Amino acid sequence: MKNQLILLFIIFFTPLSISAQKPQFDLLIRNGKVIDGSGNPWFRADIGVLNGKIAAIGHYDSTQAKRTIDATGMVVSPGFIDVHTHVEGGIFRVPTADNYILDGVTSIITGNCGGSEDNLTDFYKKLMKMGISLNLGSFIGHNNVRKQVMKKAMRDPTPKEQSEMENLVEKAMKQGAVGLSTGLIYIPGTYSKTPEVVGLAKVAAKYGGVYTSHIRNEGEKVSDAIAEAITVGREAQIPVEISHFKIAFKPLWGKSTETVAMVEKARQEGIDINIDQYPYAASSTNMGTLLPSWALADGDSAMLARFADPSVHTKIKAEMIASLTKDQRKNWDYAVVAHAKSDSTLDGKTISDINILRGRKPTAEYEVETIFELMAKGGGQMIYHKMSEEDIDIILKYPNTMIASDGGVEVYGFGVTHPRSYGTNARVLGRYVRERKTLTLEDAIRRMTSLPAQRFRIDDRGLLRVGYAADILVFDEKTVADKATYERPHAYSIGFQWVIVNGKLTVENGKHNETKAGQIIYGKGYKE
Repeated sequence: MKNQLILLFIIFFTPLSISAQKPQFDLLIRNGKVIDGSGNPWFRADIGVLNGKIAAIGHYDSTQAKRTIDATGMVVSPGFIDVHTHVEGGIFRVPTADNYILDGVTSIITGNCGGSEDNLTDFYKKLMKMGISLNLGSFIGHNNVRKQVMKKAMRDPTPKEQSEMENLVEKAMKQGAVGLSTGLIYIPGTYSKTPEVVGLAKVAAKYGGVYTSHIRNEGEKVSDAIAEAITVGREAQIPVEISHFKIAFKPLWGKSTETVAMVEKARQEGIDINIDQYPYAASSTNMGTLLPSWALADGDSAMLARFADPSVHTKIKAEMIASLTKDQRKNWDYAVVAHAKSDSTLDGKTISDINILRGRKPTAEYEVETIFELMAKGGGQMIYHKMSEEDIDIILKYPNTMIASDGGVEVYGFGVTHPRSYGTNARVLGRYVRERKTLTLEDAIRRMTSLPAQRFRIDDRGLLRVGYAADILVFDEKTVADKATYERPHAYSIGFQWVIVNGKLTVENGKHNETKAGQIIYGKGYKE
């Protein structure tokens, strides 16, 4: 009897066998060189995924998973987080966001440079109803807020208007905005003064938001513009990110040592500030930035009236040529049309090219007239070759620099877009890690994963940790490369063999499989 009781005890109370205890995974990534996003050295391990989360990191066998990926000879890392994008239009045309997914990006933050959707609740609902392949969060844009209250007026807000704008920011933060963005070279944000921005940033700070800024000047007065961003951070008590940090003014090339030092000094003084950068020597924005901002006030009809007034016409031209001369340039041969609203045959041509095609003399005076004509017909998106490789290296080496594309979701083959929308991350890994050794692989991945996650308080992404969302890349560090160029920008990056978003395989053997497992990244102030 005693022996029978002992046998029953063994049967009913002994732990399950080792075989029965083995964890069961939806997906197991085996034999990879794991770079976990922290900046720490790589290590060898397997990663088990269950129900969209990282369930285990260790050593397992293929019988423990429904599907196994053999990552032998490859790097396994967190999915990249691109903190500076503009996808409001493109994501609805291409919800699979192939150009980002195939560049290793699994999460994006949009609504940058002061431009966002007005109603984030509606925006997010449309995205989730349609389905998207990557995770998405958004800022509330200062320009959108100002337009809703003040249209394109070139003046300070009244106390009532300031209050209305602050209420709109508060509403957006409760809808899930990750913070407030400004584009202080764009209409109408460029007409604002620092106290207006501080007031709005204080509201965003109250809801755990971040202040990000396309600063007021990236050229001759770049130091003043950086100082303004620091002031907003100090006075609003809000974390700051300066967007696409650069020197876009030839006489100051090489001076990024000084501008980076300004950021670091602010950090030492207690200002929570970071910067982001794309690894290209050309920017991309609208044609209107070639004109003085006052010439664009109050809308297109007012702009056209100024063009038609001989004295105002002359004044605008004089300011544009003076600005060109300060930048040590004779003409606009550095300004390439990415997409002209009025005539797609102009895409890929410089302002100087177009001017000559119209039978004009190759001088700045005549090129201004060409710019006026293009603006009168809707303007367009431009690419400006205005930076130096020296400054790219200096900024990239700064430890608090994140990698960001400043791009959009692209319709493959449409327009002569900037290659950064396709190749930003692969370019860093191929050119600046493997070839030039500007960064180590571990540090480059940190800047694309845990650093942006930390900046935007995304608590469950950016690292390979048990319990985190399973946004995971498997890529070949020896072959990963960008293929997009200025001449042929519509080319997907290579080397990203497997991309997992929220536990779902989205890229298999280098091919997007149309999976739409993306989720919304809500800010800390989100109220359902």
